[in-house]
Amino acid sequence: MIKNIIFGLVALVSFLVAEVNATTAVNFENSYKIEALKKKISLIDDAIKDNLWFKRYENYITYQKLAEELAIVNSEVKNYKSKKDKTSKERYDKLSDKKELLEKQLELLGEFQNSPFAKLIEPLEIPMYQRISNPLAIISAFSYIKQIKQDNDAYKTKIERLSVLLEKLSEKQELQTSITQIEPTKENEEAYNETQQEIDAFRSAMEIANTTYNLSAKKVEEVTIRVNQDISAQIKRAFIIGIVIVIVIVISLLFKLGAKKYIEDNERFYMANKVINFVNFTLIIFILLFSYIDNVAYIVTVLGFASAGIAIAMKDWFMSILGWTVITFGGSFHVGDRLMVLKDGIRYVGDIIDISLLRMTILEDITLTTYQENRRSGRVVFIPNNYIFTTLISNYTHGTLRTVWDGIDVFITFDSNHKKATHLVREIVKKYSKGYTDIARKQLNKLRSQYSLKNTNVEPRIFSFIEPQGFCISAWYMTNAYATLTLRSTISAEIIDAFNAEDDIKIAYPTQNINMGSQKKVIAPTFLEVPKSDSEKSLF
Repeated sequence: MIKNIIFGLVALVSFLVAEVNATTAVNFENSYKIEALKKKISLIDDAIKDNLWFKRYENYITYQKLAEELAIVNSEVKNYKSKKDKTSKERYDKLSDKKELLEKQLELLGEFQNSPFAKLIEPLEIPMYQRISNPLAIISAFSYIKQIKQDNDAYKTKIERLSVLLEKLSEKQELQTSITQIEPTKENEEAYNETQQEIDAFRSAMEIANTTYNLSAKKVEEVTIRVNQDISAQIKRAFIIGIVIVIVIVISLLFKLGAKKYIEDNERFYMANKVINFVNFTLIIFILLFSYIDNVAYIVTVLGFASAGIAIAMKDWFMSILGWTVITFGGSFHVGDRLMVLKDGIRYVGDIIDISLLRMTILEDITLTTYQENRRSGRVVFIPNNYIFTTLISNYTHGTLRTVWDGIDVFITFDSNHKKATHLVREIVKKYSKGYTDIARKQLNKLRSQYSLKNTNVEPRIFSFIEPQGFCISAWYMTNAYATLTLRSTISAEIIDAFNAEDDIKIAYPTQNINMGSQKKVIAPTFLEVPKSDSEKSLF
């Protein structure tokens, strides 16, 4: 009997030990599975912690928790506010500090008060589209299309991140379901329910975001089509305007060829070429102006009101442009003409080398003016076109004229044979100026159709005057307007040689007679001064 009881106890103990071992093995296996599942959940948490949507949701949850905590603190503050004991006051001070800290934190998280995804799911803002009005705006139009497409793609990327987040959370929920089945504790169930709340919130945001994206995508597509249509229209318009401008340029080239063929004078061809270029440039400006300015009348009105101020501020410019018009179409000056400009008592003599919209450019030459006054030459002088209205400008080669009167004054003593001297001067002047005299006669005859010419006598003229320093023989003759000094030098040398060859002709120069008793001495100065009359000073 006792043996049977012992055997029964041994068997029972063996069974209990086996059951304990089996339970221990199961518990160990479940613990291992739970640990593995929790590691997977941890990996998922690490993967989604930097997700923008998840971060904003965490901020939203944080705000709600802080709000709840603030409500509790406010309630406790009210309880301790009326109490006067030391412990209550210390507790009240601590709660007040905590309340202030919580309020500051809530202020920082204020945007998460109602919705965590308000900014992420708001409709895409498409910038206002400016219609393309000129070819240069095409570049900005392409940039506009690129920008709105980038914004649309960025919105799509946000939705894709939200989709990935939902996938991760669903995977996490499946793992939590497995943990709950193995270990159905309250903590595991709460974790499961928290994940479910997150999934519900993100799915709701996903639905709104998809709807918003579809509407934005359609709007972007519509705007893109409209912009592409405007770009195509502007390209066609620019092509047509380009063809018109090319036609205008070709016509101007034909006019230049015609001017080159039928205008033999180089100066006149130069001016014609300038006028053609100006008209061509003006036409192109007007073509572009009327093609790309929508409201030309408005601009004309504005310019009309502003013209008074502009005219005052830019008076010299406008007067120079008006002067250019007078010069170009009046024919008073041409490139190549020789000018003398008198400004502030200073004379500038040179040849016109260019006539632009605002000024004439002259190049100084060696003339009587440079010989007597400047003692240097070769400067490039710029004369504003408005000077033709306010300043004396002499043109020595106007129209067909290429010759001018020049004069030489020679003084002989009173006891010289003045008739012979006058005859010699006349013959010398006739000899060397004959060619220019014939040219001048033809030139003046051509000008009769334009001007009333009373005296066209171009033969050399010899005048005789009694002057304090002697008998003056003034010889006037026609000479080349561009080389007056050359002929003056030649004639002067011939007159001196001719007078020196005659015994009864003596050249006068400043002298003094001194009577010393019965002797009479003539003291001559150590220099010879050739006087200049006012008429000679006015020549160049």
